[in-house]
Amino acid sequence: MSVTDKDDIEKSSAPLVEHLMELRTRLMWSIGGFFVAFLICFFFAKPLFNLLVVPFKWATSWAGLDPQKVELIYTAPQEFFFTQVKLAMFGGMVIAFPLIATQIYKFIAPGLYKNERAAFLPFLIASPILFLLGASLVYFFFTPMVMWFFLAMQQSGSADQVQISLLPKVSEYLSLIMTLIFSFGLVFQLPVVTSLMTRVGILSSQALADKRKWAIVSAFVVAAVLTPPDPLSQIGLALPTIILYEISIWTARMIERSRAKEQAADEDAAAAEEKPGDSPAETSV
Repeated sequence: MSVTDKDDIEKSSAPLVEHLMELRTRLMWSIGGFFVAFLICFFFAKPLFNLLVVPFKWATSWAGLDPQKVELIYTAPQEFFFTQVKLAMFGGMVIAFPLIATQIYKFIAPGLYKNERAAFLPFLIASPILFLLGASLVYFFFTPMVMWFFLAMQQSGSADQVQISLLPKVSEYLSLIMTLIFSFGLVFQLPVVTSLMTRVGILSSQALADKRKWAIVSAFVVAAVLTPPDPLSQIGLALPTIILYEISIWTARMIERSRAKEQAADEDAAAAEEKPGDSPAETSV
């Protein structure tokens, strides 16, 4: 191998080493932010869990029961501890997500054009906002509704029937809440994903409109997979998904109209630059 070949290999490897060092720095910031958020959430795990039980209390009052008598159980000695760890991990990821998203953006931003960075940044801001909207919908509406549906299945004891009461386990209740929040938060990212794909030319508003029937069927299938096996939560997830799909179509049309205006403006500017000026003969006359 000649000296020139060795120099070319060293020059080509230098950017790779720099990228790896940059990736390591971004990963360290992301992991460090998540770890700090995890410790904070674990320290406040019990208050956070009590906060998540509030929708259950609302459902209890809807069912005509005393919300002060809400009771959850755990059947294994370590169950509530690992439930707090799981809650701290979930809360830490939610709290650290803006930092993690920022680190991802800083890592890929140098490889983007200026207009691409300007187009990507609004979606980076919209993503956590939409996730919080989905989580709020779960907390204030769907969780009380689902728990009210389950509480309605209780059976009061009498001479003819045995008493059947709902005593949810702490781990199962947390899993239910986390599943609903994750499902709705993921579904609420639909406008962000479709808008990005429309901007890069992978999707179009017409293609989204043509696939509307398949999207409706897919919404109910996804809702059946992600939510508990009760009709209320499945319909509750499918309907917002369909509405968000329609919003995605409208957003894609707005992006296409904006792109068409920009292209028309660029063509007019190019035509104005190519327009010939006065000829030398006309100038001499």
